[in-house]
Parts: sequence; structure tokens; C-alpha cells
Amino acid sequence: MIVIQNRSFRLKLLIVLVVVAFGGITAYLFQLQIVNADLFYKQSQKNFLRTREIAPPRGSIIDCKGVVLASNVPVYSLSWQGSGNKTVTSEQEKLIALLQSVFALTPKQIDLIKLHEKRATRVKLFFDISFDQIASIIEQISHEKNIALEQTYKRSYPHAALASHIIGYIGLNNNAPGKMGLELLYNKELRGKSGKIITIINAVGRNLQAYAVKGSLAGTTLQTTLDSEVQQLAERTFPPGYEGSCILMDESGALEVVLSRPSFDPLLFLKPLEASQWKLLQEKHRFMNRAFSGCYPPASLFKLVTLVAALETGIIQQKINWHCIGHTTFRGRRYHCNNRAGHGILSTEEALAHSCNIPFFEIGKKINIDTLALYARELGLGTKMGILFPESSGLIPTSAWKKRVKKEQWFPGETLSAAIGQTAMLVTPLQIAGMFSAFCSGYRCIPRILIDEPIVTQKLSLKPETLTFIQQCLSSVIKEGTGSHLKSLKNFTLKGKSGTAQVRALGKKVLCKEHLCHGYLAVHFRYKDNRPRTLVVLIEHAGSSSVAVKVAHTFLKRYAALIDARNP
Repeated sequence: MIVIQNRSFRLKLLIVLVVVAFGGITAYLFQLQIVNADLFYKQSQKNFLRTREIAPPRGSIIDCKGVVLASNVPVYSLSWQGSGNKTVTSEQEKLIALLQSVFALTPKQIDLIKLHEKRATRVKLFFDISFDQIASIIEQISHEKNIALEQTYKRSYPHAALASHIIGYIGLNNNAPGKMGLELLYNKELRGKSGKIITIINAVGRNLQAYAVKGSLAGTTLQTTLDSEVQQLAERTFPPGYEGSCILMDESGALEVVLSRPSFDPLLFLKPLEASQWKLLQEKHRFMNRAFSGCYPPASLFKLVTLVAALETGIIQQKINWHCIGHTTFRGRRYHCNNRAGHGILSTEEALAHSCNIPFFEIGKKINIDTLALYARELGLGTKMGILFPESSGLIPTSAWKKRVKKEQWFPGETLSAAIGQTAMLVTPLQIAGMFSAFCSGYRCIPRILIDEPIVTQKLSLKPETLTFIQQCLSSVIKEGTGSHLKSLKNFTLKGKSGTAQVRALGKKVLCKEHLCHGYLAVHFRYKDNRPRTLVVLIEHAGSSSVAVKVAHTFLKRYAALIDARNP
């Protein structure tokens, strides 16, 4: 009985072992053929297939009339396709030596070749190679499996630095993301969608057949509101050696000119930059768009806000005369007019035309800073305009702001300085353009840089008679005041205001007054029967507004000639 039982146990044990063995084999086969099927399939494909991405052409950027501001040009690139060898063969060494003789390979590039050779992957060695370079090696590399010569695209900026702060730039190749401007803001739309191409290779790695699995989709074309010809006029008119900005905007908010000086050439970034070049570009804040992000005291242009606040709150009436003796006194302190000798008796309209400070000091005695701030914000100052680009909000101080930031109360005497656009007030040229356009159209608008952006406007909550009076005052500035240099322009309807903003000396260096003042001119104009536009010129450290007035005069004269040439 014991023998029989032992045999029965052995048989059962054998059966269990066989079942376990076959179960293990079955599980392993399941692992290989089912679970890891995709993995081994992909590995097998690597033996005879090469897959690479097809970069799409980047979308173009054009002006309002279809003139190209940024596009692509076809170029050739040279890549190394690894074969999977652990070390570089003697034949490959000869090939590397050939490349070295033509292109001067760097040690880093040689290391990349060895790395990608081992990984059987592709690495781009040279971008935008010349025709002469191609001709010198084409015969030797035409049958080389490790060399791939491909046509691709390079970004092109036909007008170089023109409107560079709006267009922006990209990195070294067309697949690089945008770094600034529209190239950055609309990078996804401009890049398009990549395609895929598969190449069948033989046992020694030579290409047999290529076919596209998915074609690439070119990037979207962006049409801007910029007018490249008018932008060029502004670039040529802006005085060399000065920093500042220039804006031309119509009443729908379409920006036709956006100039910021100093600028930069986006073509510089299509090749490696030397440290000295990068250092030069960093000087004077070249990448800052002064039109949108530069903050400056509003100076005499803020007198328009003060006048609006006084009229709307009933502090003064339109028909009132003022006596300017060159200064006024408030709480024992003198506040001076820009004409120390005094302007004599003059109306409010004349006071604004000649930029007399006294009426606005008198208003400042009767109004509080928070009321001024309220009307400033109504006119778009001290708040972001809502444009797509990065912009500064500026600063319109209030009593609460001073209490929060400086832990001090607002003193009534500060309101007198605020009434003429001094103290801690800061605005951007774009805000000035928006305010001026609003005065002459009756509504505020969000500035636009793309044609297909919606037009967004908001009616000013001011009395119609206030707007009419402000417009009369702005016309007087051109007819008899600080903007009278413009009245010689023919076929123009003009309303304007100049301003001279005083700033502090930089560091300990003592600068004369001529170097301490920014010059403004804002002018709303209509040439013949064309739609109205607003022009703002700001020149940093110009000494006075006269430089900005002369620049505006030259620009408008050239602008008229251009419009006449377009419509003979």
C-alpha cells in the first residue's frame, strides 16, 4: 500500500510540475506576443524604417495692405543620421574629415555625431548652408547613408528692424518658438502642424523608398493693422540719436504705426550671437516697447484732464478769464508759470493754447486729487488699454495710494502740481493716444494690432458741451499756441497739445535742463476726406516739446505726399 501511495504522489507531483512548466511557458509567450507585441514591433521596424518629422513653413506676418513683414525663405540643412554603431567606423572617420574640411566642425559637433551614431538617431549639424558648400561635397555624399541634405525654411524679415517691437523674432531655426512680439504671442498659430515621413532602408542603411504618413500644415498668416509705408515714414522722420516712440492710430483703435527707439534687427537672432552683440542689445532697454510700456509724466497734456474735471464738476465755466502774473501763491508757497513774466489776461482756451499754468493751479486749489484721478481713469490714464501686447498701467496717484505706498497723507499743495501733470503721475504714449482719440471722437476704444480683432468702443460719460469746448481748445493750440508750427500744413484739420515733462537727473551726474525734459506732441488730424487719426510723438530728453512738434510736422507733410501718391 505504501508503494502505491508513493507512486500516486509522484504522479500528482509530476502533473503539477508539467502544468506549472507549461503555464510558465504559456505566460512567457503571452508576455512576448501579446503584452510586448507593440514594443517588439516597433523595435523590428527600426531595422528597416526611419521616421522623421516634417517641419511646416511658419506663417507669414503682413501689413494692412498685404506687404510681407515676416516670412520664410528656403534653405538647406545638413544632418548626420546615425547607424547604430557603438563606435565610428574608419569610413565614417573619412566622412567626418570631409565635413571638417568644408564646414569646420567643432569638437561639440563631433561629439554629437558619435552620440547619435550610437543611438541611430539624426542630429542637425548645419543650417542654411551655402550653395558653394553644397557644390563642394555633393558628389562625395550623394550615396552616403549617414549624411542627410534637406531643404527647410529660414525666417525672413524683409524690412529688418521695421516695427521690430511688434513683429518680434524667433530663435536660430524656423522650428524655434517665438521670443517676442507677434512671433511669441501667436507662436502656436504661426508654427502650424508638423508632418511625418517614413523612409524604408536596406540592410546597410541606404534609403530605398520614402513616403509621407502625414503632411505638414503651414502656419496661419497674421494680417496686422500696421501700414508698412507709413511706418517707414515714421522711422525716417524720427530724429537719430534720440530715444522715444511714435504712434499713429485711427478712431477704431487700429494701430498703423508703432515705433519704439532704440530698436533692434530681428535678423540678428537667426544666427548665434556673440557676447558683445548681446551686451549691446541690452543697452538702453532696446527690447522694451516704449510705446506700450514706457512710463512718463504726462506734463501739460494732463491739463486736459484737469480742465474736464473742473468743467464737469462746475468748479469753472467755459467763459472765464484768468490773470497770469507768472506765479500764484498757495499756503505761503509760490507756484510758477512756465512764463515767469506772466501771460497777462487770457481765457481758458488761450491758457491751454499757450500752456499757461496759472488757471490749472487755481483749479488745483479747489479740486481734490481723487476727483482728478476719477476723470483721468475715465479718459484711460493710469489703466491698461487692453491691447494684446504687454503694457504698463502707469500711475495716477490718489490719497489712498499715497497712504498705502508712502504711509503719508496727501497734501493739498500736491494737487496743484498734479493739475499740470507733475508729481508721481506716469502714463504711456498709448494711453495719451487713446485719450486724444477719445476727446475728438467721443468714445474710448481698445487699440488693435490685428485686422480681425473686434472693434471695442465705450462712449465717454462726459457732457457734450465739455467735449466741444475741449476740441475748441485743442484747435486753438494749433492755430495760435504751442503747436502753431503745424498750421502751415495744407488740407489738414488739426487739434493738438504739446507737453514738456521734467524728470530727475540720473545718479549723481549733473545734467542741464535740456537733457532733463521729455518732449510730447499729441495731435488728432484729418487729411482731406480721409478718416481721422491720432498721432503721438514722444522724444526722451529732447529738452522741450519743440523737437516733437517739428518731427510731427515733417511726418505729416510726408504722410500727405504719400496719401496723394496713393490716390492720384
